[in-house]
Parts: sequence; C-alpha cells; structure tokens
Amino acid sequence: MHIENARREDAKALAYLVDLAGEGLPRYLWSEMMTDEASPYDVGAQRASRDEGAFSYKHARVVCRDSRVVGMMLSYQLDDPYVVGDLKSIPKVIQPLIQLESNVPGSWYINAIATDESFRGQGIAKRLMEDAETTAQERGIHLMSLIVASENTAAKHLYQTLGYQCQASLPVILYPGSLHGGDWELMTKQII
Repeated sequence: MHIENARREDAKALAYLVDLAGEGLPRYLWSEMMTDEASPYDVGAQRASRDEGAFSYKHARVVCRDSRVVGMMLSYQLDDPYVVGDLKSIPKVIQPLIQLESNVPGSWYINAIATDESFRGQGIAKRLMEDAETTAQERGIHLMSLIVASENTAAKHLYQTLGYQCQASLPVILYPGSLHGGDWELMTKQII
C-alpha cells in the first residue's frame, strides 16, 4: 500500500471520498453552492482542485490501486490562535464543528478520512492515520485532533483503538440527508 500526495487530477475522487467521510454534509453544502448545470460533486471537485483553502488537494494524501484513488485523508495544522469569527456568517450545520476546532489551536487536524467501500477492511484508514501522525511529528506538532459523529461507532472505534480520546462535544445540527444525529465529538491524541 503506497500513500502519496494528492494531485489536482484527483479532485473528483477527493470530492466523492470527502463526502463519504462527511456523511453527506459536504454534498449538502455543495448543493447550496450549485449553479444550474453543476452537480454537488462537480462543485466539490472544483473546490478540491483549488490551490488554497482547507478543502484543497494540497492538504490530501491518497492511497491508489491500479491508478484509482481508493482512500484519502485531508489533514492540516489548525491556526494558532484559532479565530472563530462571526458564526452567523457560517452555515448553521457547520457552526458546532468550528466551535470544536477552536478548542485545539495549532493541532494537526484530520478533517476527513475515507476508504472506498469496496476496499474497506484492508487497513487503509489505519495507515492514513499513521501517516498523518508522522507528518505532524516531522513538523514538530504534538497534538492530533479530529471530529466524529458520536453515532458513527465504526469510526469512533478505530480512533479509540489508535489512542484518541473525546475531549468535548456539541449536538449535531441535522441537515437533509443526515446519517447521524447525536453529537459531534472532538477527539485528540498526544504524540511524541
């Protein structure tokens, strides 16, 4: 299994996998940005192909099999200080996520991680998590962070197995197509 930096050409696959990781929330947000001729995934791919912004191929690492992206992780260092700003200007469904992120300024943040359904159970997510920790260590960052839905028991189990612990939570604000209710949980792990 080989992990490499994503390329701009991977934007369509990144959009699909980020939506899997985000449990439909990205697709919902992209649908709010659509023009008449674009699909939500077209909007997501356009955003992934940007050079800047949190959702950029430049923040993604991918696993490929036969030239196909089968797993990805979107991660980066959160700002320190982390300025929340005016939450009223941000879609309501994202506000709890921003509030939770603000608790871990400067941490290496795993924004999204996903494996194509037909490649699950092969250790891809675990390897991507280990890769992110290595990247953080190389940059002198000693705190990992991520946010997961409390009802996403499979993902929570993986993170707990890797040593992540819940530090804070806020209720999920339901959106059309929500897969989970419950809470968003901020999980962290200290690394040496």
